[in-house]
Amino acid sequence: MLNTVYKDAIINRDKMLSVLKGPKFEQILQKARENWIEYHPTKQEAVTAGIDSSFNNTKFQGIELWASTAVSVKSDGEILVDLHDSGLGSDIDLSRIASMMEIEACEKTVDEVDLVLMDGSLHSQFMTRQSTLDAIVVKTMKKKNNVIFIAKTSNTKKQFEKLGSLAGDIFYYNHITKFSGFSKLFVEKKYGQDKTIASTFVRLSESTPIIKLEFLGEDHTENEIKSVLNKLFKNSVGGYPYSLKLAHNNCKISDKELAKMVSLLGLSNEIGSREVLE
Repeated sequence: MLNTVYKDAIINRDKMLSVLKGPKFEQILQKARENWIEYHPTKQEAVTAGIDSSFNNTKFQGIELWASTAVSVKSDGEILVDLHDSGLGSDIDLSRIASMMEIEACEKTVDEVDLVLMDGSLHSQFMTRQSTLDAIVVKTMKKKNNVIFIAKTSNTKKQFEKLGSLAGDIFYYNHITKFSGFSKLFVEKKYGQDKTIASTFVRLSESTPIIKLEFLGEDHTENEIKSVLNKLFKNSVGGYPYSLKLAHNNCKISDKELAKMVSLLGLSNEIGSREVLE
């Protein structure tokens, strides 16, 4: 069965890819070229901290064992903030808990470093937050204007939608160049004037993956972006900030670690808890 699927995919490869690119593919690429500013970063000294969160859970007999963590860690490995929480319950909004912990870690970090790098998208913060939490995010980011959201992947289709783009914006930027640089700022005000998001796609080194940077507010100059790229370039590996990689590695909660919690809490002795370990 699978062999037949693979064979058909190979035979129809060109047809499938043509659908992905769409009829205005070359027109979109030309627009992407016009938006792209080639720039080769130089190492600029800066103390950066990456912030990331993680959560995991397992359910049995209608009860949920959950755990959530968030960390802030510098490029040299020093952990500035280490937050964690866990419990037993039902219908727990773990993504919300993790996001709140990220915000707390950010609040405790802004005064300690030159740049605070938040894993993910600022859009996700504003899309699901209550107004009180939105206010905390905005206040924290405005305190020293040193907080940047960084995403390794992006599905946004805003920049070329008027041209009928089918793929995400990042797809087209990846097709126009392999050199380092950044795209012109793209400003979105759909969450309100005080929650304006300005974003740019950047490549720190030649032939490395493109990442997306998101800033709060629209008043950001090209020179400011270049300075940020210089600071990120100083402590990046494979085109990605090393502090964010460290944050991810330090906060991840694996199934194996969750199984240890099950054992420590004695849940493995409960009737029906076999589901937890399978």
